Amino acid sequence: MKYYHGILTAVVLAFFASCEKEDVTVEENVAIEKQGQEISEKTLELISSLHFNNNDVEVIDMLLPDGSTEKTLLLEGDILMTLDQLKDMQPGKITTKQYRTYNLVSSPRNVNVIGYTGGAGQGLSSKQRSALQRAINNYNALNIGLNFTLTFGTNYDPYDIVVYQNPNGQAGGVAGFPENGDPYKYVQIFSGMESYSTATNEHVITHEIGHAVGLRHTDWFSRQSCGQSGENADPDGAVHIPGTPTGYDPTSVMLACFGANEDGNFGYYDEVALGYLY
Repeated sequence: MKYYHGILTAVVLAFFASCEKEDVTVEENVAIEKQGQEISEKTLELISSLHFNNNDVEVIDMLLPDGSTEKTLLLEGDILMTLDQLKDMQPGKITTKQYRTYNLVSSPRNVNVIGYTGGAGQGLSSKQRSALQRAINNYNALNIGLNFTLTFGTNYDPYDIVVYQNPNGQAGGVAGFPENGDPYKYVQIFSGMESYSTATNEHVITHEIGHAVGLRHTDWFSRQSCGQSGENADPDGAVHIPGTPTGYDPTSVMLACFGANEDGNFGYYDEVALGYLY
């Protein structure tokens, strides 16, 4: 059985952008409708022009480590994005597989990560802390232009990335993409991951940190890892990483869905991709 990295939803939207529609410019109004939190047609068109799946978009109250929430778009099950960030992304052309966003982390640099240990069900469990340490070790073993340091505690404000638990009982996690040269700050791991092995937790954390430094889903064009097919694959809005394969890569940690028995390690082409970018 396969699981989405993010929240599995059954949202049916009133509007489905066709692959025949023209790209939407960032100058057009992009807004969440005030009534009923419906997502505007132009927002959906912009999401489609950047080649995110606009058939599964939600406005959610993103839970922050201090217990507060903020309105955020949830794309493709586990990608968080504000309207401002969505408007800042520009459509472009690609040809093959393994992808990054237009937004990357400035490098070389040190990325300071904190595993949150606070209360209210948002502190990482012992298993999740071990998985986070293993994920950070995997990134540092690549010897790329990003070096990750890890600590555990509750004072997360000074850190570049905070990894914390969302006590929603689901499996998976969510994160967002870099902005202004910085990684996305908030990486959530869902409390339902406690039912899975340390290695599978390591996989999910590695995947979400991958988003935070600019990686997209390897199979965004088909979501084959989720057992789906037939999604529009018109090549707009994601950037191919040279040296990665043109076909489906079942070993990638950045596949849209994960299994219950993941090993938590990068696939070969994940390493190629990160080495190329950083």
